[in-house]
Amino acid sequence: MSNTMARSFLQAVSSSEEVAPPLRVVQMEGLAVLKIIKHCNGFSPALVTGQLLGLDVGSVLEVTNCFPFPIREEDEEIEADGANYQLEMMRCLREVNVDNNTIGWYQSTLLGSFQTVELIETFMNYQENIRRCVCIIYDPSRSSQGALALKAVKLTDSFMDLHRKNNFTGEKLREKKLSWVDIFEEIPIKISNSALISAFMTELEPESPVAQCDYDRLKLSTAPYMERNLEFLIDCMEDLSSEQNKFQYYYRSISRQQAQQQAWLQKRRVENMARKAAGEEPLPEEDPSNSIFKPIPEPSHLDSYLITNQTSNYCNQINGVAGQNFSRLYLMKALHEN
Repeated sequence: MSNTMARSFLQAVSSSEEVAPPLRVVQMEGLAVLKIIKHCNGFSPALVTGQLLGLDVGSVLEVTNCFPFPIREEDEEIEADGANYQLEMMRCLREVNVDNNTIGWYQSTLLGSFQTVELIETFMNYQENIRRCVCIIYDPSRSSQGALALKAVKLTDSFMDLHRKNNFTGEKLREKKLSWVDIFEEIPIKISNSALISAFMTELEPESPVAQCDYDRLKLSTAPYMERNLEFLIDCMEDLSSEQNKFQYYYRSISRQQAQQQAWLQKRRVENMARKAAGEEPLPEEDPSNSIFKPIPEPSHLDSYLITNQTSNYCNQINGVAGQNFSRLYLMKALHEN
């Protein structure tokens, strides 16, 4: 009887894995969100990371708990100590009956500058052991402007397939129809609390309809935030210009190689005509040992895609903050006139 139940359970698990629905939403407990915010704000502007724990239920990824990774100096054995720390934390959580299933990680960022090669490599490492995982990105600097800068991202399936082959040439990207917007996929976040916590928060609400934090939203001083966004945007444009120079050099090298090949073939044909007139065997028109016939490797488009993605992110942030500033200015103008 027990063997039959075990087999049916395994068959159900395997069938559920085969027909797993796509990830639609990331549901986070309010306590987990507060832990992430406290950890990231406590070490800002330094960047920190931590582990996400929870459950993978259908199309919903539930984040029920998290714990931070310790910050170590460069001369310590970071990888070994970090793995031991995670295992010890998971063991302790399991002993107190807390969810200890790894479903991803969280990290802080500075002005949304998180789209890097390191993030992609971390995703690929997680994907080797976890079927579905997400990364929660929290931006303390942007949250200080009055909005909770919390987002959940994951790599798209098409990009992961291409990354496993490590082939980001223009031909492969056109074949897969992969553009720079198809690298990351943002998953909607839903914050949920138990009924007891919701009731407790209702009791803590002040009787006054307006609090001091509501007045703080009318502050017009956002110059430092805008300046840093523009500085990062200029750096991205410089990096993108360097990537374009690499591809221009590559295409110039291709044109130069083709001209050398044509000149060599013309010379070889004239030589073969002379050999035929002398009754000798003609030489082959291609010489694989010659360096001009060796293909020039095409630079990877991954860096340029990431830089373009990051540039778009900075532009969206500047656009959002500028729109809020205009709304505040019109509001203050109306209040001043009244």
